[in-house]
Amino acid sequence: MALFRRKAVQTDLLSREQMPRHVAIIMDGNGRWAQSRGLPRIEGHRQGAKTVERILQACKELGVSYLTLYCFSSENWKRPKPELEFLMGLLKTYLTQQAATLAAEGVRLKVIGRREGLPADVLEIMDRAVENSSQTKGFTLCLAINYGSRQELVDAIRNIAGQVESGTLSPSQIDEAAIDRALYTQGMPDPDLVIRTSGELRLSNFLLWQISYSELWVTKKLWPEFRREDLIEAIIDFANRDRRFGAVDSSDPKP
Repeated sequence: MALFRRKAVQTDLLSREQMPRHVAIIMDGNGRWAQSRGLPRIEGHRQGAKTVERILQACKELGVSYLTLYCFSSENWKRPKPELEFLMGLLKTYLTQQAATLAAEGVRLKVIGRREGLPADVLEIMDRAVENSSQTKGFTLCLAINYGSRQELVDAIRNIAGQVESGTLSPSQIDEAAIDRALYTQGMPDPDLVIRTSGELRLSNFLLWQISYSELWVTKKLWPEFRREDLIEAIIDFANRDRRFGAVDSSDPKP
């Protein structure tokens, strides 16, 4: 059961203004999906990768412009070594197989997160995939890999401090726009809608600055179970919410 769920209808009834421009997803529950079926955790990750392909295609067809997926957090290094090795291998396989397809289908690939700690062969394949799609304009797929929002903010502060130290930025010029430019997501709009699978009610160190005014939608479905219909339900729910961004509805008689 998702929070604030409504009966889903076709998204073609929505205007472009009602559609989320940027959807971000905390893909949770791969391991639990596998274990509940008596399978090894890595099988859950393999099925989760198939869900990524389905949801990417659905977002493109529905008119979403940006999709950010929380693939691997900076805390995930605590997992067993065999699982980590499988995840890195799965990432390499996905980027190798999908790089040409993404560019051909008009998908620009962006990766956010710290490079330190990632294997050299993963970085090489990742950089090649990003470069191959760099001239693509249209839909953007952003993968958060070795990502943590607090680490991102630390890196942004260091970046800004360096600018101040070099004299290219004065303390009085530090504003929200300056911070936005120093974040990994520089050049991307903030997410309109954040989806979390598996029913957990927490943000898990994901895009903490960027999702200040994002709408949240949670489902108990595990990521390998997530389907196009669930995405549509989340988008319909988003479209029916009153986003005031701190303002008051002038038609509301209550003070």
